[in-house]
Amino acid sequence: MSSSSVNRLGQIKSHFTGGSQREHLINHRHPDDVVIVSAVRTPICRAGKGGFKDMYPEDLLAVILKAAVERAKIDPNVVNDIQTGNVLQELGGIKVGRAAMFCAGFPYTTTYGVLNRQCSSGLQACNYIANAIKAGELDVGIGAGVESMTHDYGSKSMPSRISSAIKAGPGVADVFYPMGITSENVASDFSITREDQDRFSSESHGKALKAQEQGLFNAEIIPVKVQVKSTVKDENGQEKQVVKEVVISKDEGPRPGSTVEKLGKLKPVFKKDGSTTAGNASQVSDGAAAVVLMRRSKAQELGCTILARWCGARVVGCPPRIMGIGPAVAIPAVLKDVGLNVDDVDIYELNEAFASQALYCIRTLGLKPEKVNPKGGAIALGHPLGMTGARQMATLVSHLHHTNQKIGVISMCYGIGGGMAAVIVSERD
Repeated sequence: MSSSSVNRLGQIKSHFTGGSQREHLINHRHPDDVVIVSAVRTPICRAGKGGFKDMYPEDLLAVILKAAVERAKIDPNVVNDIQTGNVLQELGGIKVGRAAMFCAGFPYTTTYGVLNRQCSSGLQACNYIANAIKAGELDVGIGAGVESMTHDYGSKSMPSRISSAIKAGPGVADVFYPMGITSENVASDFSITREDQDRFSSESHGKALKAQEQGLFNAEIIPVKVQVKSTVKDENGQEKQVVKEVVISKDEGPRPGSTVEKLGKLKPVFKKDGSTTAGNASQVSDGAAAVVLMRRSKAQELGCTILARWCGARVVGCPPRIMGIGPAVAIPAVLKDVGLNVDDVDIYELNEAFASQALYCIRTLGLKPEKVNPKGGAIALGHPLGMTGARQMATLVSHLHHTNQKIGVISMCYGIGGGMAAVIVSERD
């Protein structure tokens, strides 16, 4: 065998080993690559009493869609399709979402659709657009996510009716477990202690607060003007409603003083002898996010700054009764697809639906804690269901740039039994 043949075999072999494949993935460029040119989000506000309580999800969606194309410095007319992840809204929000798109300045030639894969809906929307670009169906698209749990959480994500024949089917009961019970199942099945969950929660708040203080969310957050309604008494003692415009520019969820000791005093919510509390579970929240994806050649034609490259995504099923383990099966699947191992990844944005399941995934995969959610996660920031995947993308892209790191993974569990994960590579040096 010639020396050139040996060298070529060595090059091929290197593509299948973690470290070498990491460098290959970082340095790869092709005109047909799917790239990210904008990834932005609103602040996340507490549902029911927070800054967005008087806004509808379509209001938030219109704001973020407009901001996404402005950040990308493109004309809305070049956007072929918008897909929005949403879990709770009537009709999936497809009619009001189309209306919001028009209000944001998009033409009727830009098509619109909605997706619901529970908590992975925002990431699924991005994946839909990425796959459509890969297939040659479009050149420019937006993957978005929105949720107003203020307005749409009345059902607690449970169906109001179901066929009695289906309900009696094998394994069906597990699909309808309250999410908090699935957290308790993970904690008990895999020996995740209450103290460990509270410590994880405390650390999430601490990281988020530190990131806020350092301005690390500023690059991803689009401030939102809100008309706040309140009732006051006039000089005659008569009540009247007043409206005041305020600008919301930071997440409301992170709480100072969230110590392990304070969190330990909270009572379990779902089981009398359980370990899942309001303090170590994700917050019920409102918000929206959007990611502009393009074919690389189109981005270059339009003069867009390329922020990151979409490398791939995977969805993997798991038992519904322990749905929180989803990332532990989805992350290995997508890493295998792109030829990486867990240590090749610089940052993991792992959704913190519950501390129990986040800890299980970190431990099972052997992730280094310092690589996971460096700016905090959903326990501190909040978890507007349809928004989350797109929010994680905005957070990950900005932090990879801030820290000059390259490879990031987004992952989350989703409520009917599964996990989703995606890999991106930062390209802005």
